Amino acid sequence: MAKKSNTKQTTVTPGFFTLLKEFFTNERTRFISGLIISFVTVYVGLSLISFFFTGGIDQSKIDNVPLGDLVLNKGSVSNWTGVRGAYLADLLMNRWFGISSFVILFFLGSLGAKLMNLNNVSLLRRFIFSATLLIWGSLFFAFVFLKGYEDTFIYLGGQHGYYLSEKMINNIGVPGTFLFILGTFLIIAVFCSKRTIPFLQKLLSFSWFKRHFDKKKSTLSESVEEESGDLIAEFDTEKELEEAESQFENKAPAEKTVRLTYADAIEEDFFEINVPQGEEVYESFAEPVRPSEVVDDVLFTIDVPTGDDEVYDGSSMGEYDPKLDLSQYRYPTTDLLKKYDVGDHQVDMEEQKANQTRIKTTLENFGINIASIKATVGPTLTLYEVIPEAGVRISKIRNLEDDIALSLSALGIRIIAPMPGKGTIGIEVPNKDPQIVSMQSVIASRKFQECKYDLPVALGKTITNEIYMFDLCKMPHLLVAGATGQGKSVGLNAIITSLLYKKHPSELKFVLVDPKMVEFSIYSEIERHYLAKLPDADKAIITDFTKVIQTLNSLCKEMDDRYDLLMKAHTRNIKEYNEKFIKRRLNPEKGHKYMPYIVVIIDEFGDLIMTAGKEIELPIARIAQKARAVGIHMVIATQRPSTNIITGTIKANFPARLAFRVSSMIDSRTILDSPGANQLIGRGDLLFSQGNDMIRVQCAFVDTPEVEQVASFIGSQQGYPTAFQLPEYVGENDGDKMPGAVDLSDRDPLFDEAARLLVIQQQGSTSLIQRKFAIGYNRAGRLMDQLEAAGIVGPFEGSKARQVLIQDEYNLERLLNSLK
Repeated sequence: MAKKSNTKQTTVTPGFFTLLKEFFTNERTRFISGLIISFVTVYVGLSLISFFFTGGIDQSKIDNVPLGDLVLNKGSVSNWTGVRGAYLADLLMNRWFGISSFVILFFLGSLGAKLMNLNNVSLLRRFIFSATLLIWGSLFFAFVFLKGYEDTFIYLGGQHGYYLSEKMINNIGVPGTFLFILGTFLIIAVFCSKRTIPFLQKLLSFSWFKRHFDKKKSTLSESVEEESGDLIAEFDTEKELEEAESQFENKAPAEKTVRLTYADAIEEDFFEINVPQGEEVYESFAEPVRPSEVVDDVLFTIDVPTGDDEVYDGSSMGEYDPKLDLSQYRYPTTDLLKKYDVGDHQVDMEEQKANQTRIKTTLENFGINIASIKATVGPTLTLYEVIPEAGVRISKIRNLEDDIALSLSALGIRIIAPMPGKGTIGIEVPNKDPQIVSMQSVIASRKFQECKYDLPVALGKTITNEIYMFDLCKMPHLLVAGATGQGKSVGLNAIITSLLYKKHPSELKFVLVDPKMVEFSIYSEIERHYLAKLPDADKAIITDFTKVIQTLNSLCKEMDDRYDLLMKAHTRNIKEYNEKFIKRRLNPEKGHKYMPYIVVIIDEFGDLIMTAGKEIELPIARIAQKARAVGIHMVIATQRPSTNIITGTIKANFPARLAFRVSSMIDSRTILDSPGANQLIGRGDLLFSQGNDMIRVQCAFVDTPEVEQVASFIGSQQGYPTAFQLPEYVGENDGDKMPGAVDLSDRDPLFDEAARLLVIQQQGSTSLIQRKFAIGYNRAGRLMDQLEAAGIVGPFEGSKARQVLIQDEYNLERLLNSLK
């Protein structure tokens, strides 16, 4: 049998201080204590702040409140924190330390944060700093505001500060008291920050004054004498001078460098370096370095440029401001645009549920089961995202497009199968009650106002009601297509309006081509602000196709001139060039100038191609290929996106496409390289394609009266003397004639015979000339062009024969004699 142990376990009861220590080292207790101290800090802070507004009213009430009433919080005061807060604020502000009492809040806040483990500061150091600053601040405010506050309720330094200030003034006077306060402040600053001592050393050594004096002295000494070509520089010893001279003379003119060193305790001496006559010298001496700042030898380079290298520094004149000529220009305001009262558009949930049910039923009727379906409502469309069950072929759903449209009784639907980046199939269905996306709502949006694009274009809203914007500089050219009445002209106006609201006239110029003569005429008022034209043109808005050819070739010349300037400036694009010019690192005397962006907008491009053909297409292709880097961008619009209008050359250089509704799938494939534009619902509904991405957008609606108000607002302000002048273009063959023009001084030998034949027959036919004179089609065509230029036959009329303008042989002979 085991023996029982008689040993008793003794338990040691912890003492009071041990329990107290454990209590305060407990994390939960510390956090609660810190939280309580933080609330107390906020309470005291509110009482002190309220004292500035209510202290005068509460002072007499507080003085008369018995201590017992104060404990019971009896009495009526105006302080935000009640009687206790009013008494505490009066105690701290008037009777103790004044404004510096706020330092107490700083310490209490640090203590609360420390207990809650929000920071890891030393409470002892924080306490010493707060106590010192509390006493010093009380003395400082009392000394500064000693006079003039006798009759007020507040003592900015408190009674403590006023007592100390009066004692010190009576003993050491006002200057002594000021020096004492300043000295104690510097001592506190030295203990608080390690940066104080270097700052005081620098301040007390007057190094800033010496640098200013030395800078003036070096400016006078480092001058280049034009006649002698002598360069004044600074060296330590004569030996270093001789080494620098030999080094300078042995090197090539473009590589000459001089090593300059500074000694610690040597006075500045000046020696001369002779530079050979006729060589232009540019100085790049830096500001003199003081001995204390020298770590290693400082190398200064004197570049003597050779050839066409340009060194220019106009930074002393400050940065160039391109907006200075129109510094008073005011951007258009959003109240010029119409705000359509659409209110808070309520989503028709019943319509959504009904459409979801019909889509699901239609697909199930064809044996396609749906796992889920959800709707996203846009301004004019609703996107239904369908997730089919496993094993369903996507092509099977795509083939049911017409059946789904029939079940929904919709104008037309568009199926996106699959949706890019999502595992769903999208079905876009037009809303029965579409919204108008106003230009005002787009322009006033925060996204547009805060955008940093170079050429921002706010196009409209996406199917998720988000503002859709793009940077025309990144496109860099845009091709627009759409049938008549589908919103193409409104889209062009939206592009122009967006740019007018964000760009200053000095930063942007438009070249507007309007063969219809009526679309862009409303912008004639901004000619002296934003438009560009040829030097001899009467109007800035181009309506004649011959002027279009001249303008496009002039833009090619402008493009080439800009590339020459970029090459001389050693920059790659217009943004780098303009930044360099603004900083005055390019010499205007060398031809450099600030370059505005140029946006070319051509409406009815198809009409121009039919009229001028290759003469239009070739300069457009040149501009589209090269002009991006020099800030020239094109927007081309056509209502017939056929392959003979939008050729492969045009499509290759216009990666960004904007398609409104077109009449056929072939047109959609021509403009977008995919179907979809033929399924749009019109009225501003568009597809925007950039590379492989395609997004559906409801174009912002801007009406003609709105555009007229914006143009009138801009036109009423001060503008430039004339429109922006494009370079004059001279044809390669004849300076006085357009490319392709007919020269009657070099007529065909058969000209007279052909003219007599057509007048006798009264039939202007090229085939007639071919048969009668047994010549080829090309020569007969040139003959017909010469006859048209001479006024014998009329212009080309398609399949019809040309009209003969001369009715008899007598008038013909008179005309032929005048041409000889």
